Amino acid sequence: MDLTKFFLYTSLAVITYLMLLAWQADYPPLVDGGSQQSPALQIPETLAAPVSDIPTDVPTTAPSVVINEPAQPTLSTSPVTATSRLIEVETDTLELNIDLNGGDIVQLALPQYLKQLDVTDDPFVVLESGQGRSYVAQSGLIGANGTDSAGRAVYQTAATNYRIADNENTLVVDLIAQDTEPGVRVIKRYAFARDSYLVDVSFIVENQSPENWQANAFGQIKRGSFDDPSNSGGFINTYLGFVTTSDDDPYIKIDFGDIDDATQTTEMNGGWIGFSQHYFLSAWIPEADTPNRFTTRKNDINEYFGEFTSAAFAVAPGTTGEHTVQFYAGPKDQYALAEMSPNLDLTIDYGFLWFLAAPIYWLLTRIDSAMGNYGVSIILLTLIVRALFYKLSETQYKSMAGMRRVAPKIQQLKDRYGDDRMGLQKAQMELMKKENINMFGGCLPMLMQMPVFIALYWVLLESVELRHAPFIGWLTDLSVRDPFFVLPLLMGATMFVQTKLSPAPADPMQAKVMQIMPVMMTALFLFFPAGLVLYWFTNALLGILQQWYITRKLEAAYEAGKS
Repeated sequence: MDLTKFFLYTSLAVITYLMLLAWQADYPPLVDGGSQQSPALQIPETLAAPVSDIPTDVPTTAPSVVINEPAQPTLSTSPVTATSRLIEVETDTLELNIDLNGGDIVQLALPQYLKQLDVTDDPFVVLESGQGRSYVAQSGLIGANGTDSAGRAVYQTAATNYRIADNENTLVVDLIAQDTEPGVRVIKRYAFARDSYLVDVSFIVENQSPENWQANAFGQIKRGSFDDPSNSGGFINTYLGFVTTSDDDPYIKIDFGDIDDATQTTEMNGGWIGFSQHYFLSAWIPEADTPNRFTTRKNDINEYFGEFTSAAFAVAPGTTGEHTVQFYAGPKDQYALAEMSPNLDLTIDYGFLWFLAAPIYWLLTRIDSAMGNYGVSIILLTLIVRALFYKLSETQYKSMAGMRRVAPKIQQLKDRYGDDRMGLQKAQMELMKKENINMFGGCLPMLMQMPVFIALYWVLLESVELRHAPFIGWLTDLSVRDPFFVLPLLMGATMFVQTKLSPAPADPMQAKVMQIMPVMMTALFLFFPAGLVLYWFTNALLGILQQWYITRKLEAAYEAGKS
C-alpha cells in the first residue's frame, strides 16, 4: 500500500510539473509590460501641451534677483531654425527626443538597460508619448514675463541631432526661444554628462531691455495611469506613483487614487518630486536654496501631474540671469540618488525596515563587486547572515530537539489526563522544567531573526541589479520567474523537510496546516522572481543543515550524559 501511494503521488507530481511547463509555453511571462516584440516609439505629429497643463499659480515668496556681468552672447554662432520639430540627443546613458514646442523631453530611453533580455539594440523606454501612453517631462518659465505664460514657448536650435563625442565628457544643447520680448533673449540649455542620468536644465536670460524681467521656473512630470512597464509580472507589484518630500515627511507616496481624491500641495526650500516604478525613477530636482511649491493634480483627460514651481527670479536691465534645475531619469541607484538631493534615495522603498536593509544592500554590493554573479552573491549573503545568527539558531534548534525528545512523554501525559486541561498543562510545565527545556526557546530566536530576513527580501525585490542578472544555466534573468519552476519546487521540498524535522504542534488542526504549508508556499513562489526564490531556497537549505548538525550534536551529548 505504501508503494502504491508513493507511485501515485510521484505520478501526480510529474503530471503537475508537465502541466506547468505547458502553461508556461502558452502564457510566457510578461517582461517589461508584456510586449513580445518591440514596436518603434510613435511620436504624434502634435504634442503641444495645452495652456491648462501648465501651472497657473506661482509661489508668493519674494523674488530672488540674479544679477551677473553685462550680458554677453551665449552662442559663438547664430542658430538656425531646426527643420524638424523634434531634436535627437544621444549620450552613453540616455537617448532622448526634445520637442521644440515647449522644449520638453517627450521620449527617453536607457541604452544600458534593455527592454527584453534577448533583444539587443532595444533599450528600455522610461519617457514616451504615443500609442495611448503619455509620460513626458515638461519644463519652462511662467509668471510675469515667462515664455510659457500665454502658451508653450517655441524654440529653435543649431542642429537636429546631438551626440556626445567619444573624447568629450559633456554635451550642451541650447534651445533659443522665439517671439520673446524686445531686447530679451531666453535660452533653455540642456547639459548632459558622460556616465550620468542627471541632466542640468538651465534658463538663461539676457536682458538688454530697459525693464526688469521676472519669471518662475517650473518642471513637471505628466503621465497616464497605464501599468508599470518594468514590472516583471507575477503576484508581486511594487509601488507605482508619484513621490516627493517635505520638511515634515522625508518620503511621501501619492498614487493615482490619491490624486483622484484631491490636489495636494506642499512648499519647502529645495526638495524634489518624481514618479516611481519598479527599478526606475524620473524626478525633477529644483535648486536647493530656492523656495519651491510642489503639487500633484490631474487634467480633464485624466493625465496626472507631479510638478514644482520655484519662486520668481529677476534679471535687471543690461544683465544676464540664470536659473538651473535638474532632471533625473534612470535606474534606482541608492548611492547615486543620495548624492543628488536629501531623501531622494528613499524612493528605493525598503519599508519600515530600511535601517536593516541599507547595510544589507551595502554588503550585497560589496560581495557582487568581487563575485560578478548576482546569484552567487545572493547565496553568499544568505550564508553570511545565517552565520551571524548561528548562536540564535542553535538556541532555537536546541529547544526544538528537546521538544522532539520528550514528545512520547507528552503523549503519555495527554493519555493520562484526558480532558483535564489544567492538570495536563501543569504536568507539561513540570516535565519541561525537569528536562531543562524552554517551551518558548524556539520562538524568540526565530522572531529576532525574522526582521533581518524580511529586510533582505525587500533588498532583493528593490535592487535594480537583479534585473536581467544571470545565474546559471536556464536562469538568465533573476528578476523574472524560473521558466522551468525548478527553484520553487526545490524550495517546496526544503520546506517539507523542515516540517518533518520540526516537532509536531499539539493541536491537530495546526499540525494539518503545517503539513499543507509547503504545498501552498510552493504554489505561491512559482511566480516569484527567481532571485527571491533563490534566497528563500538557500535560507531554507542552510536552516536544514544547521538543524541537522545542531540536533545531532545535542543528541550525542544527551546520550553521553545518560551513560
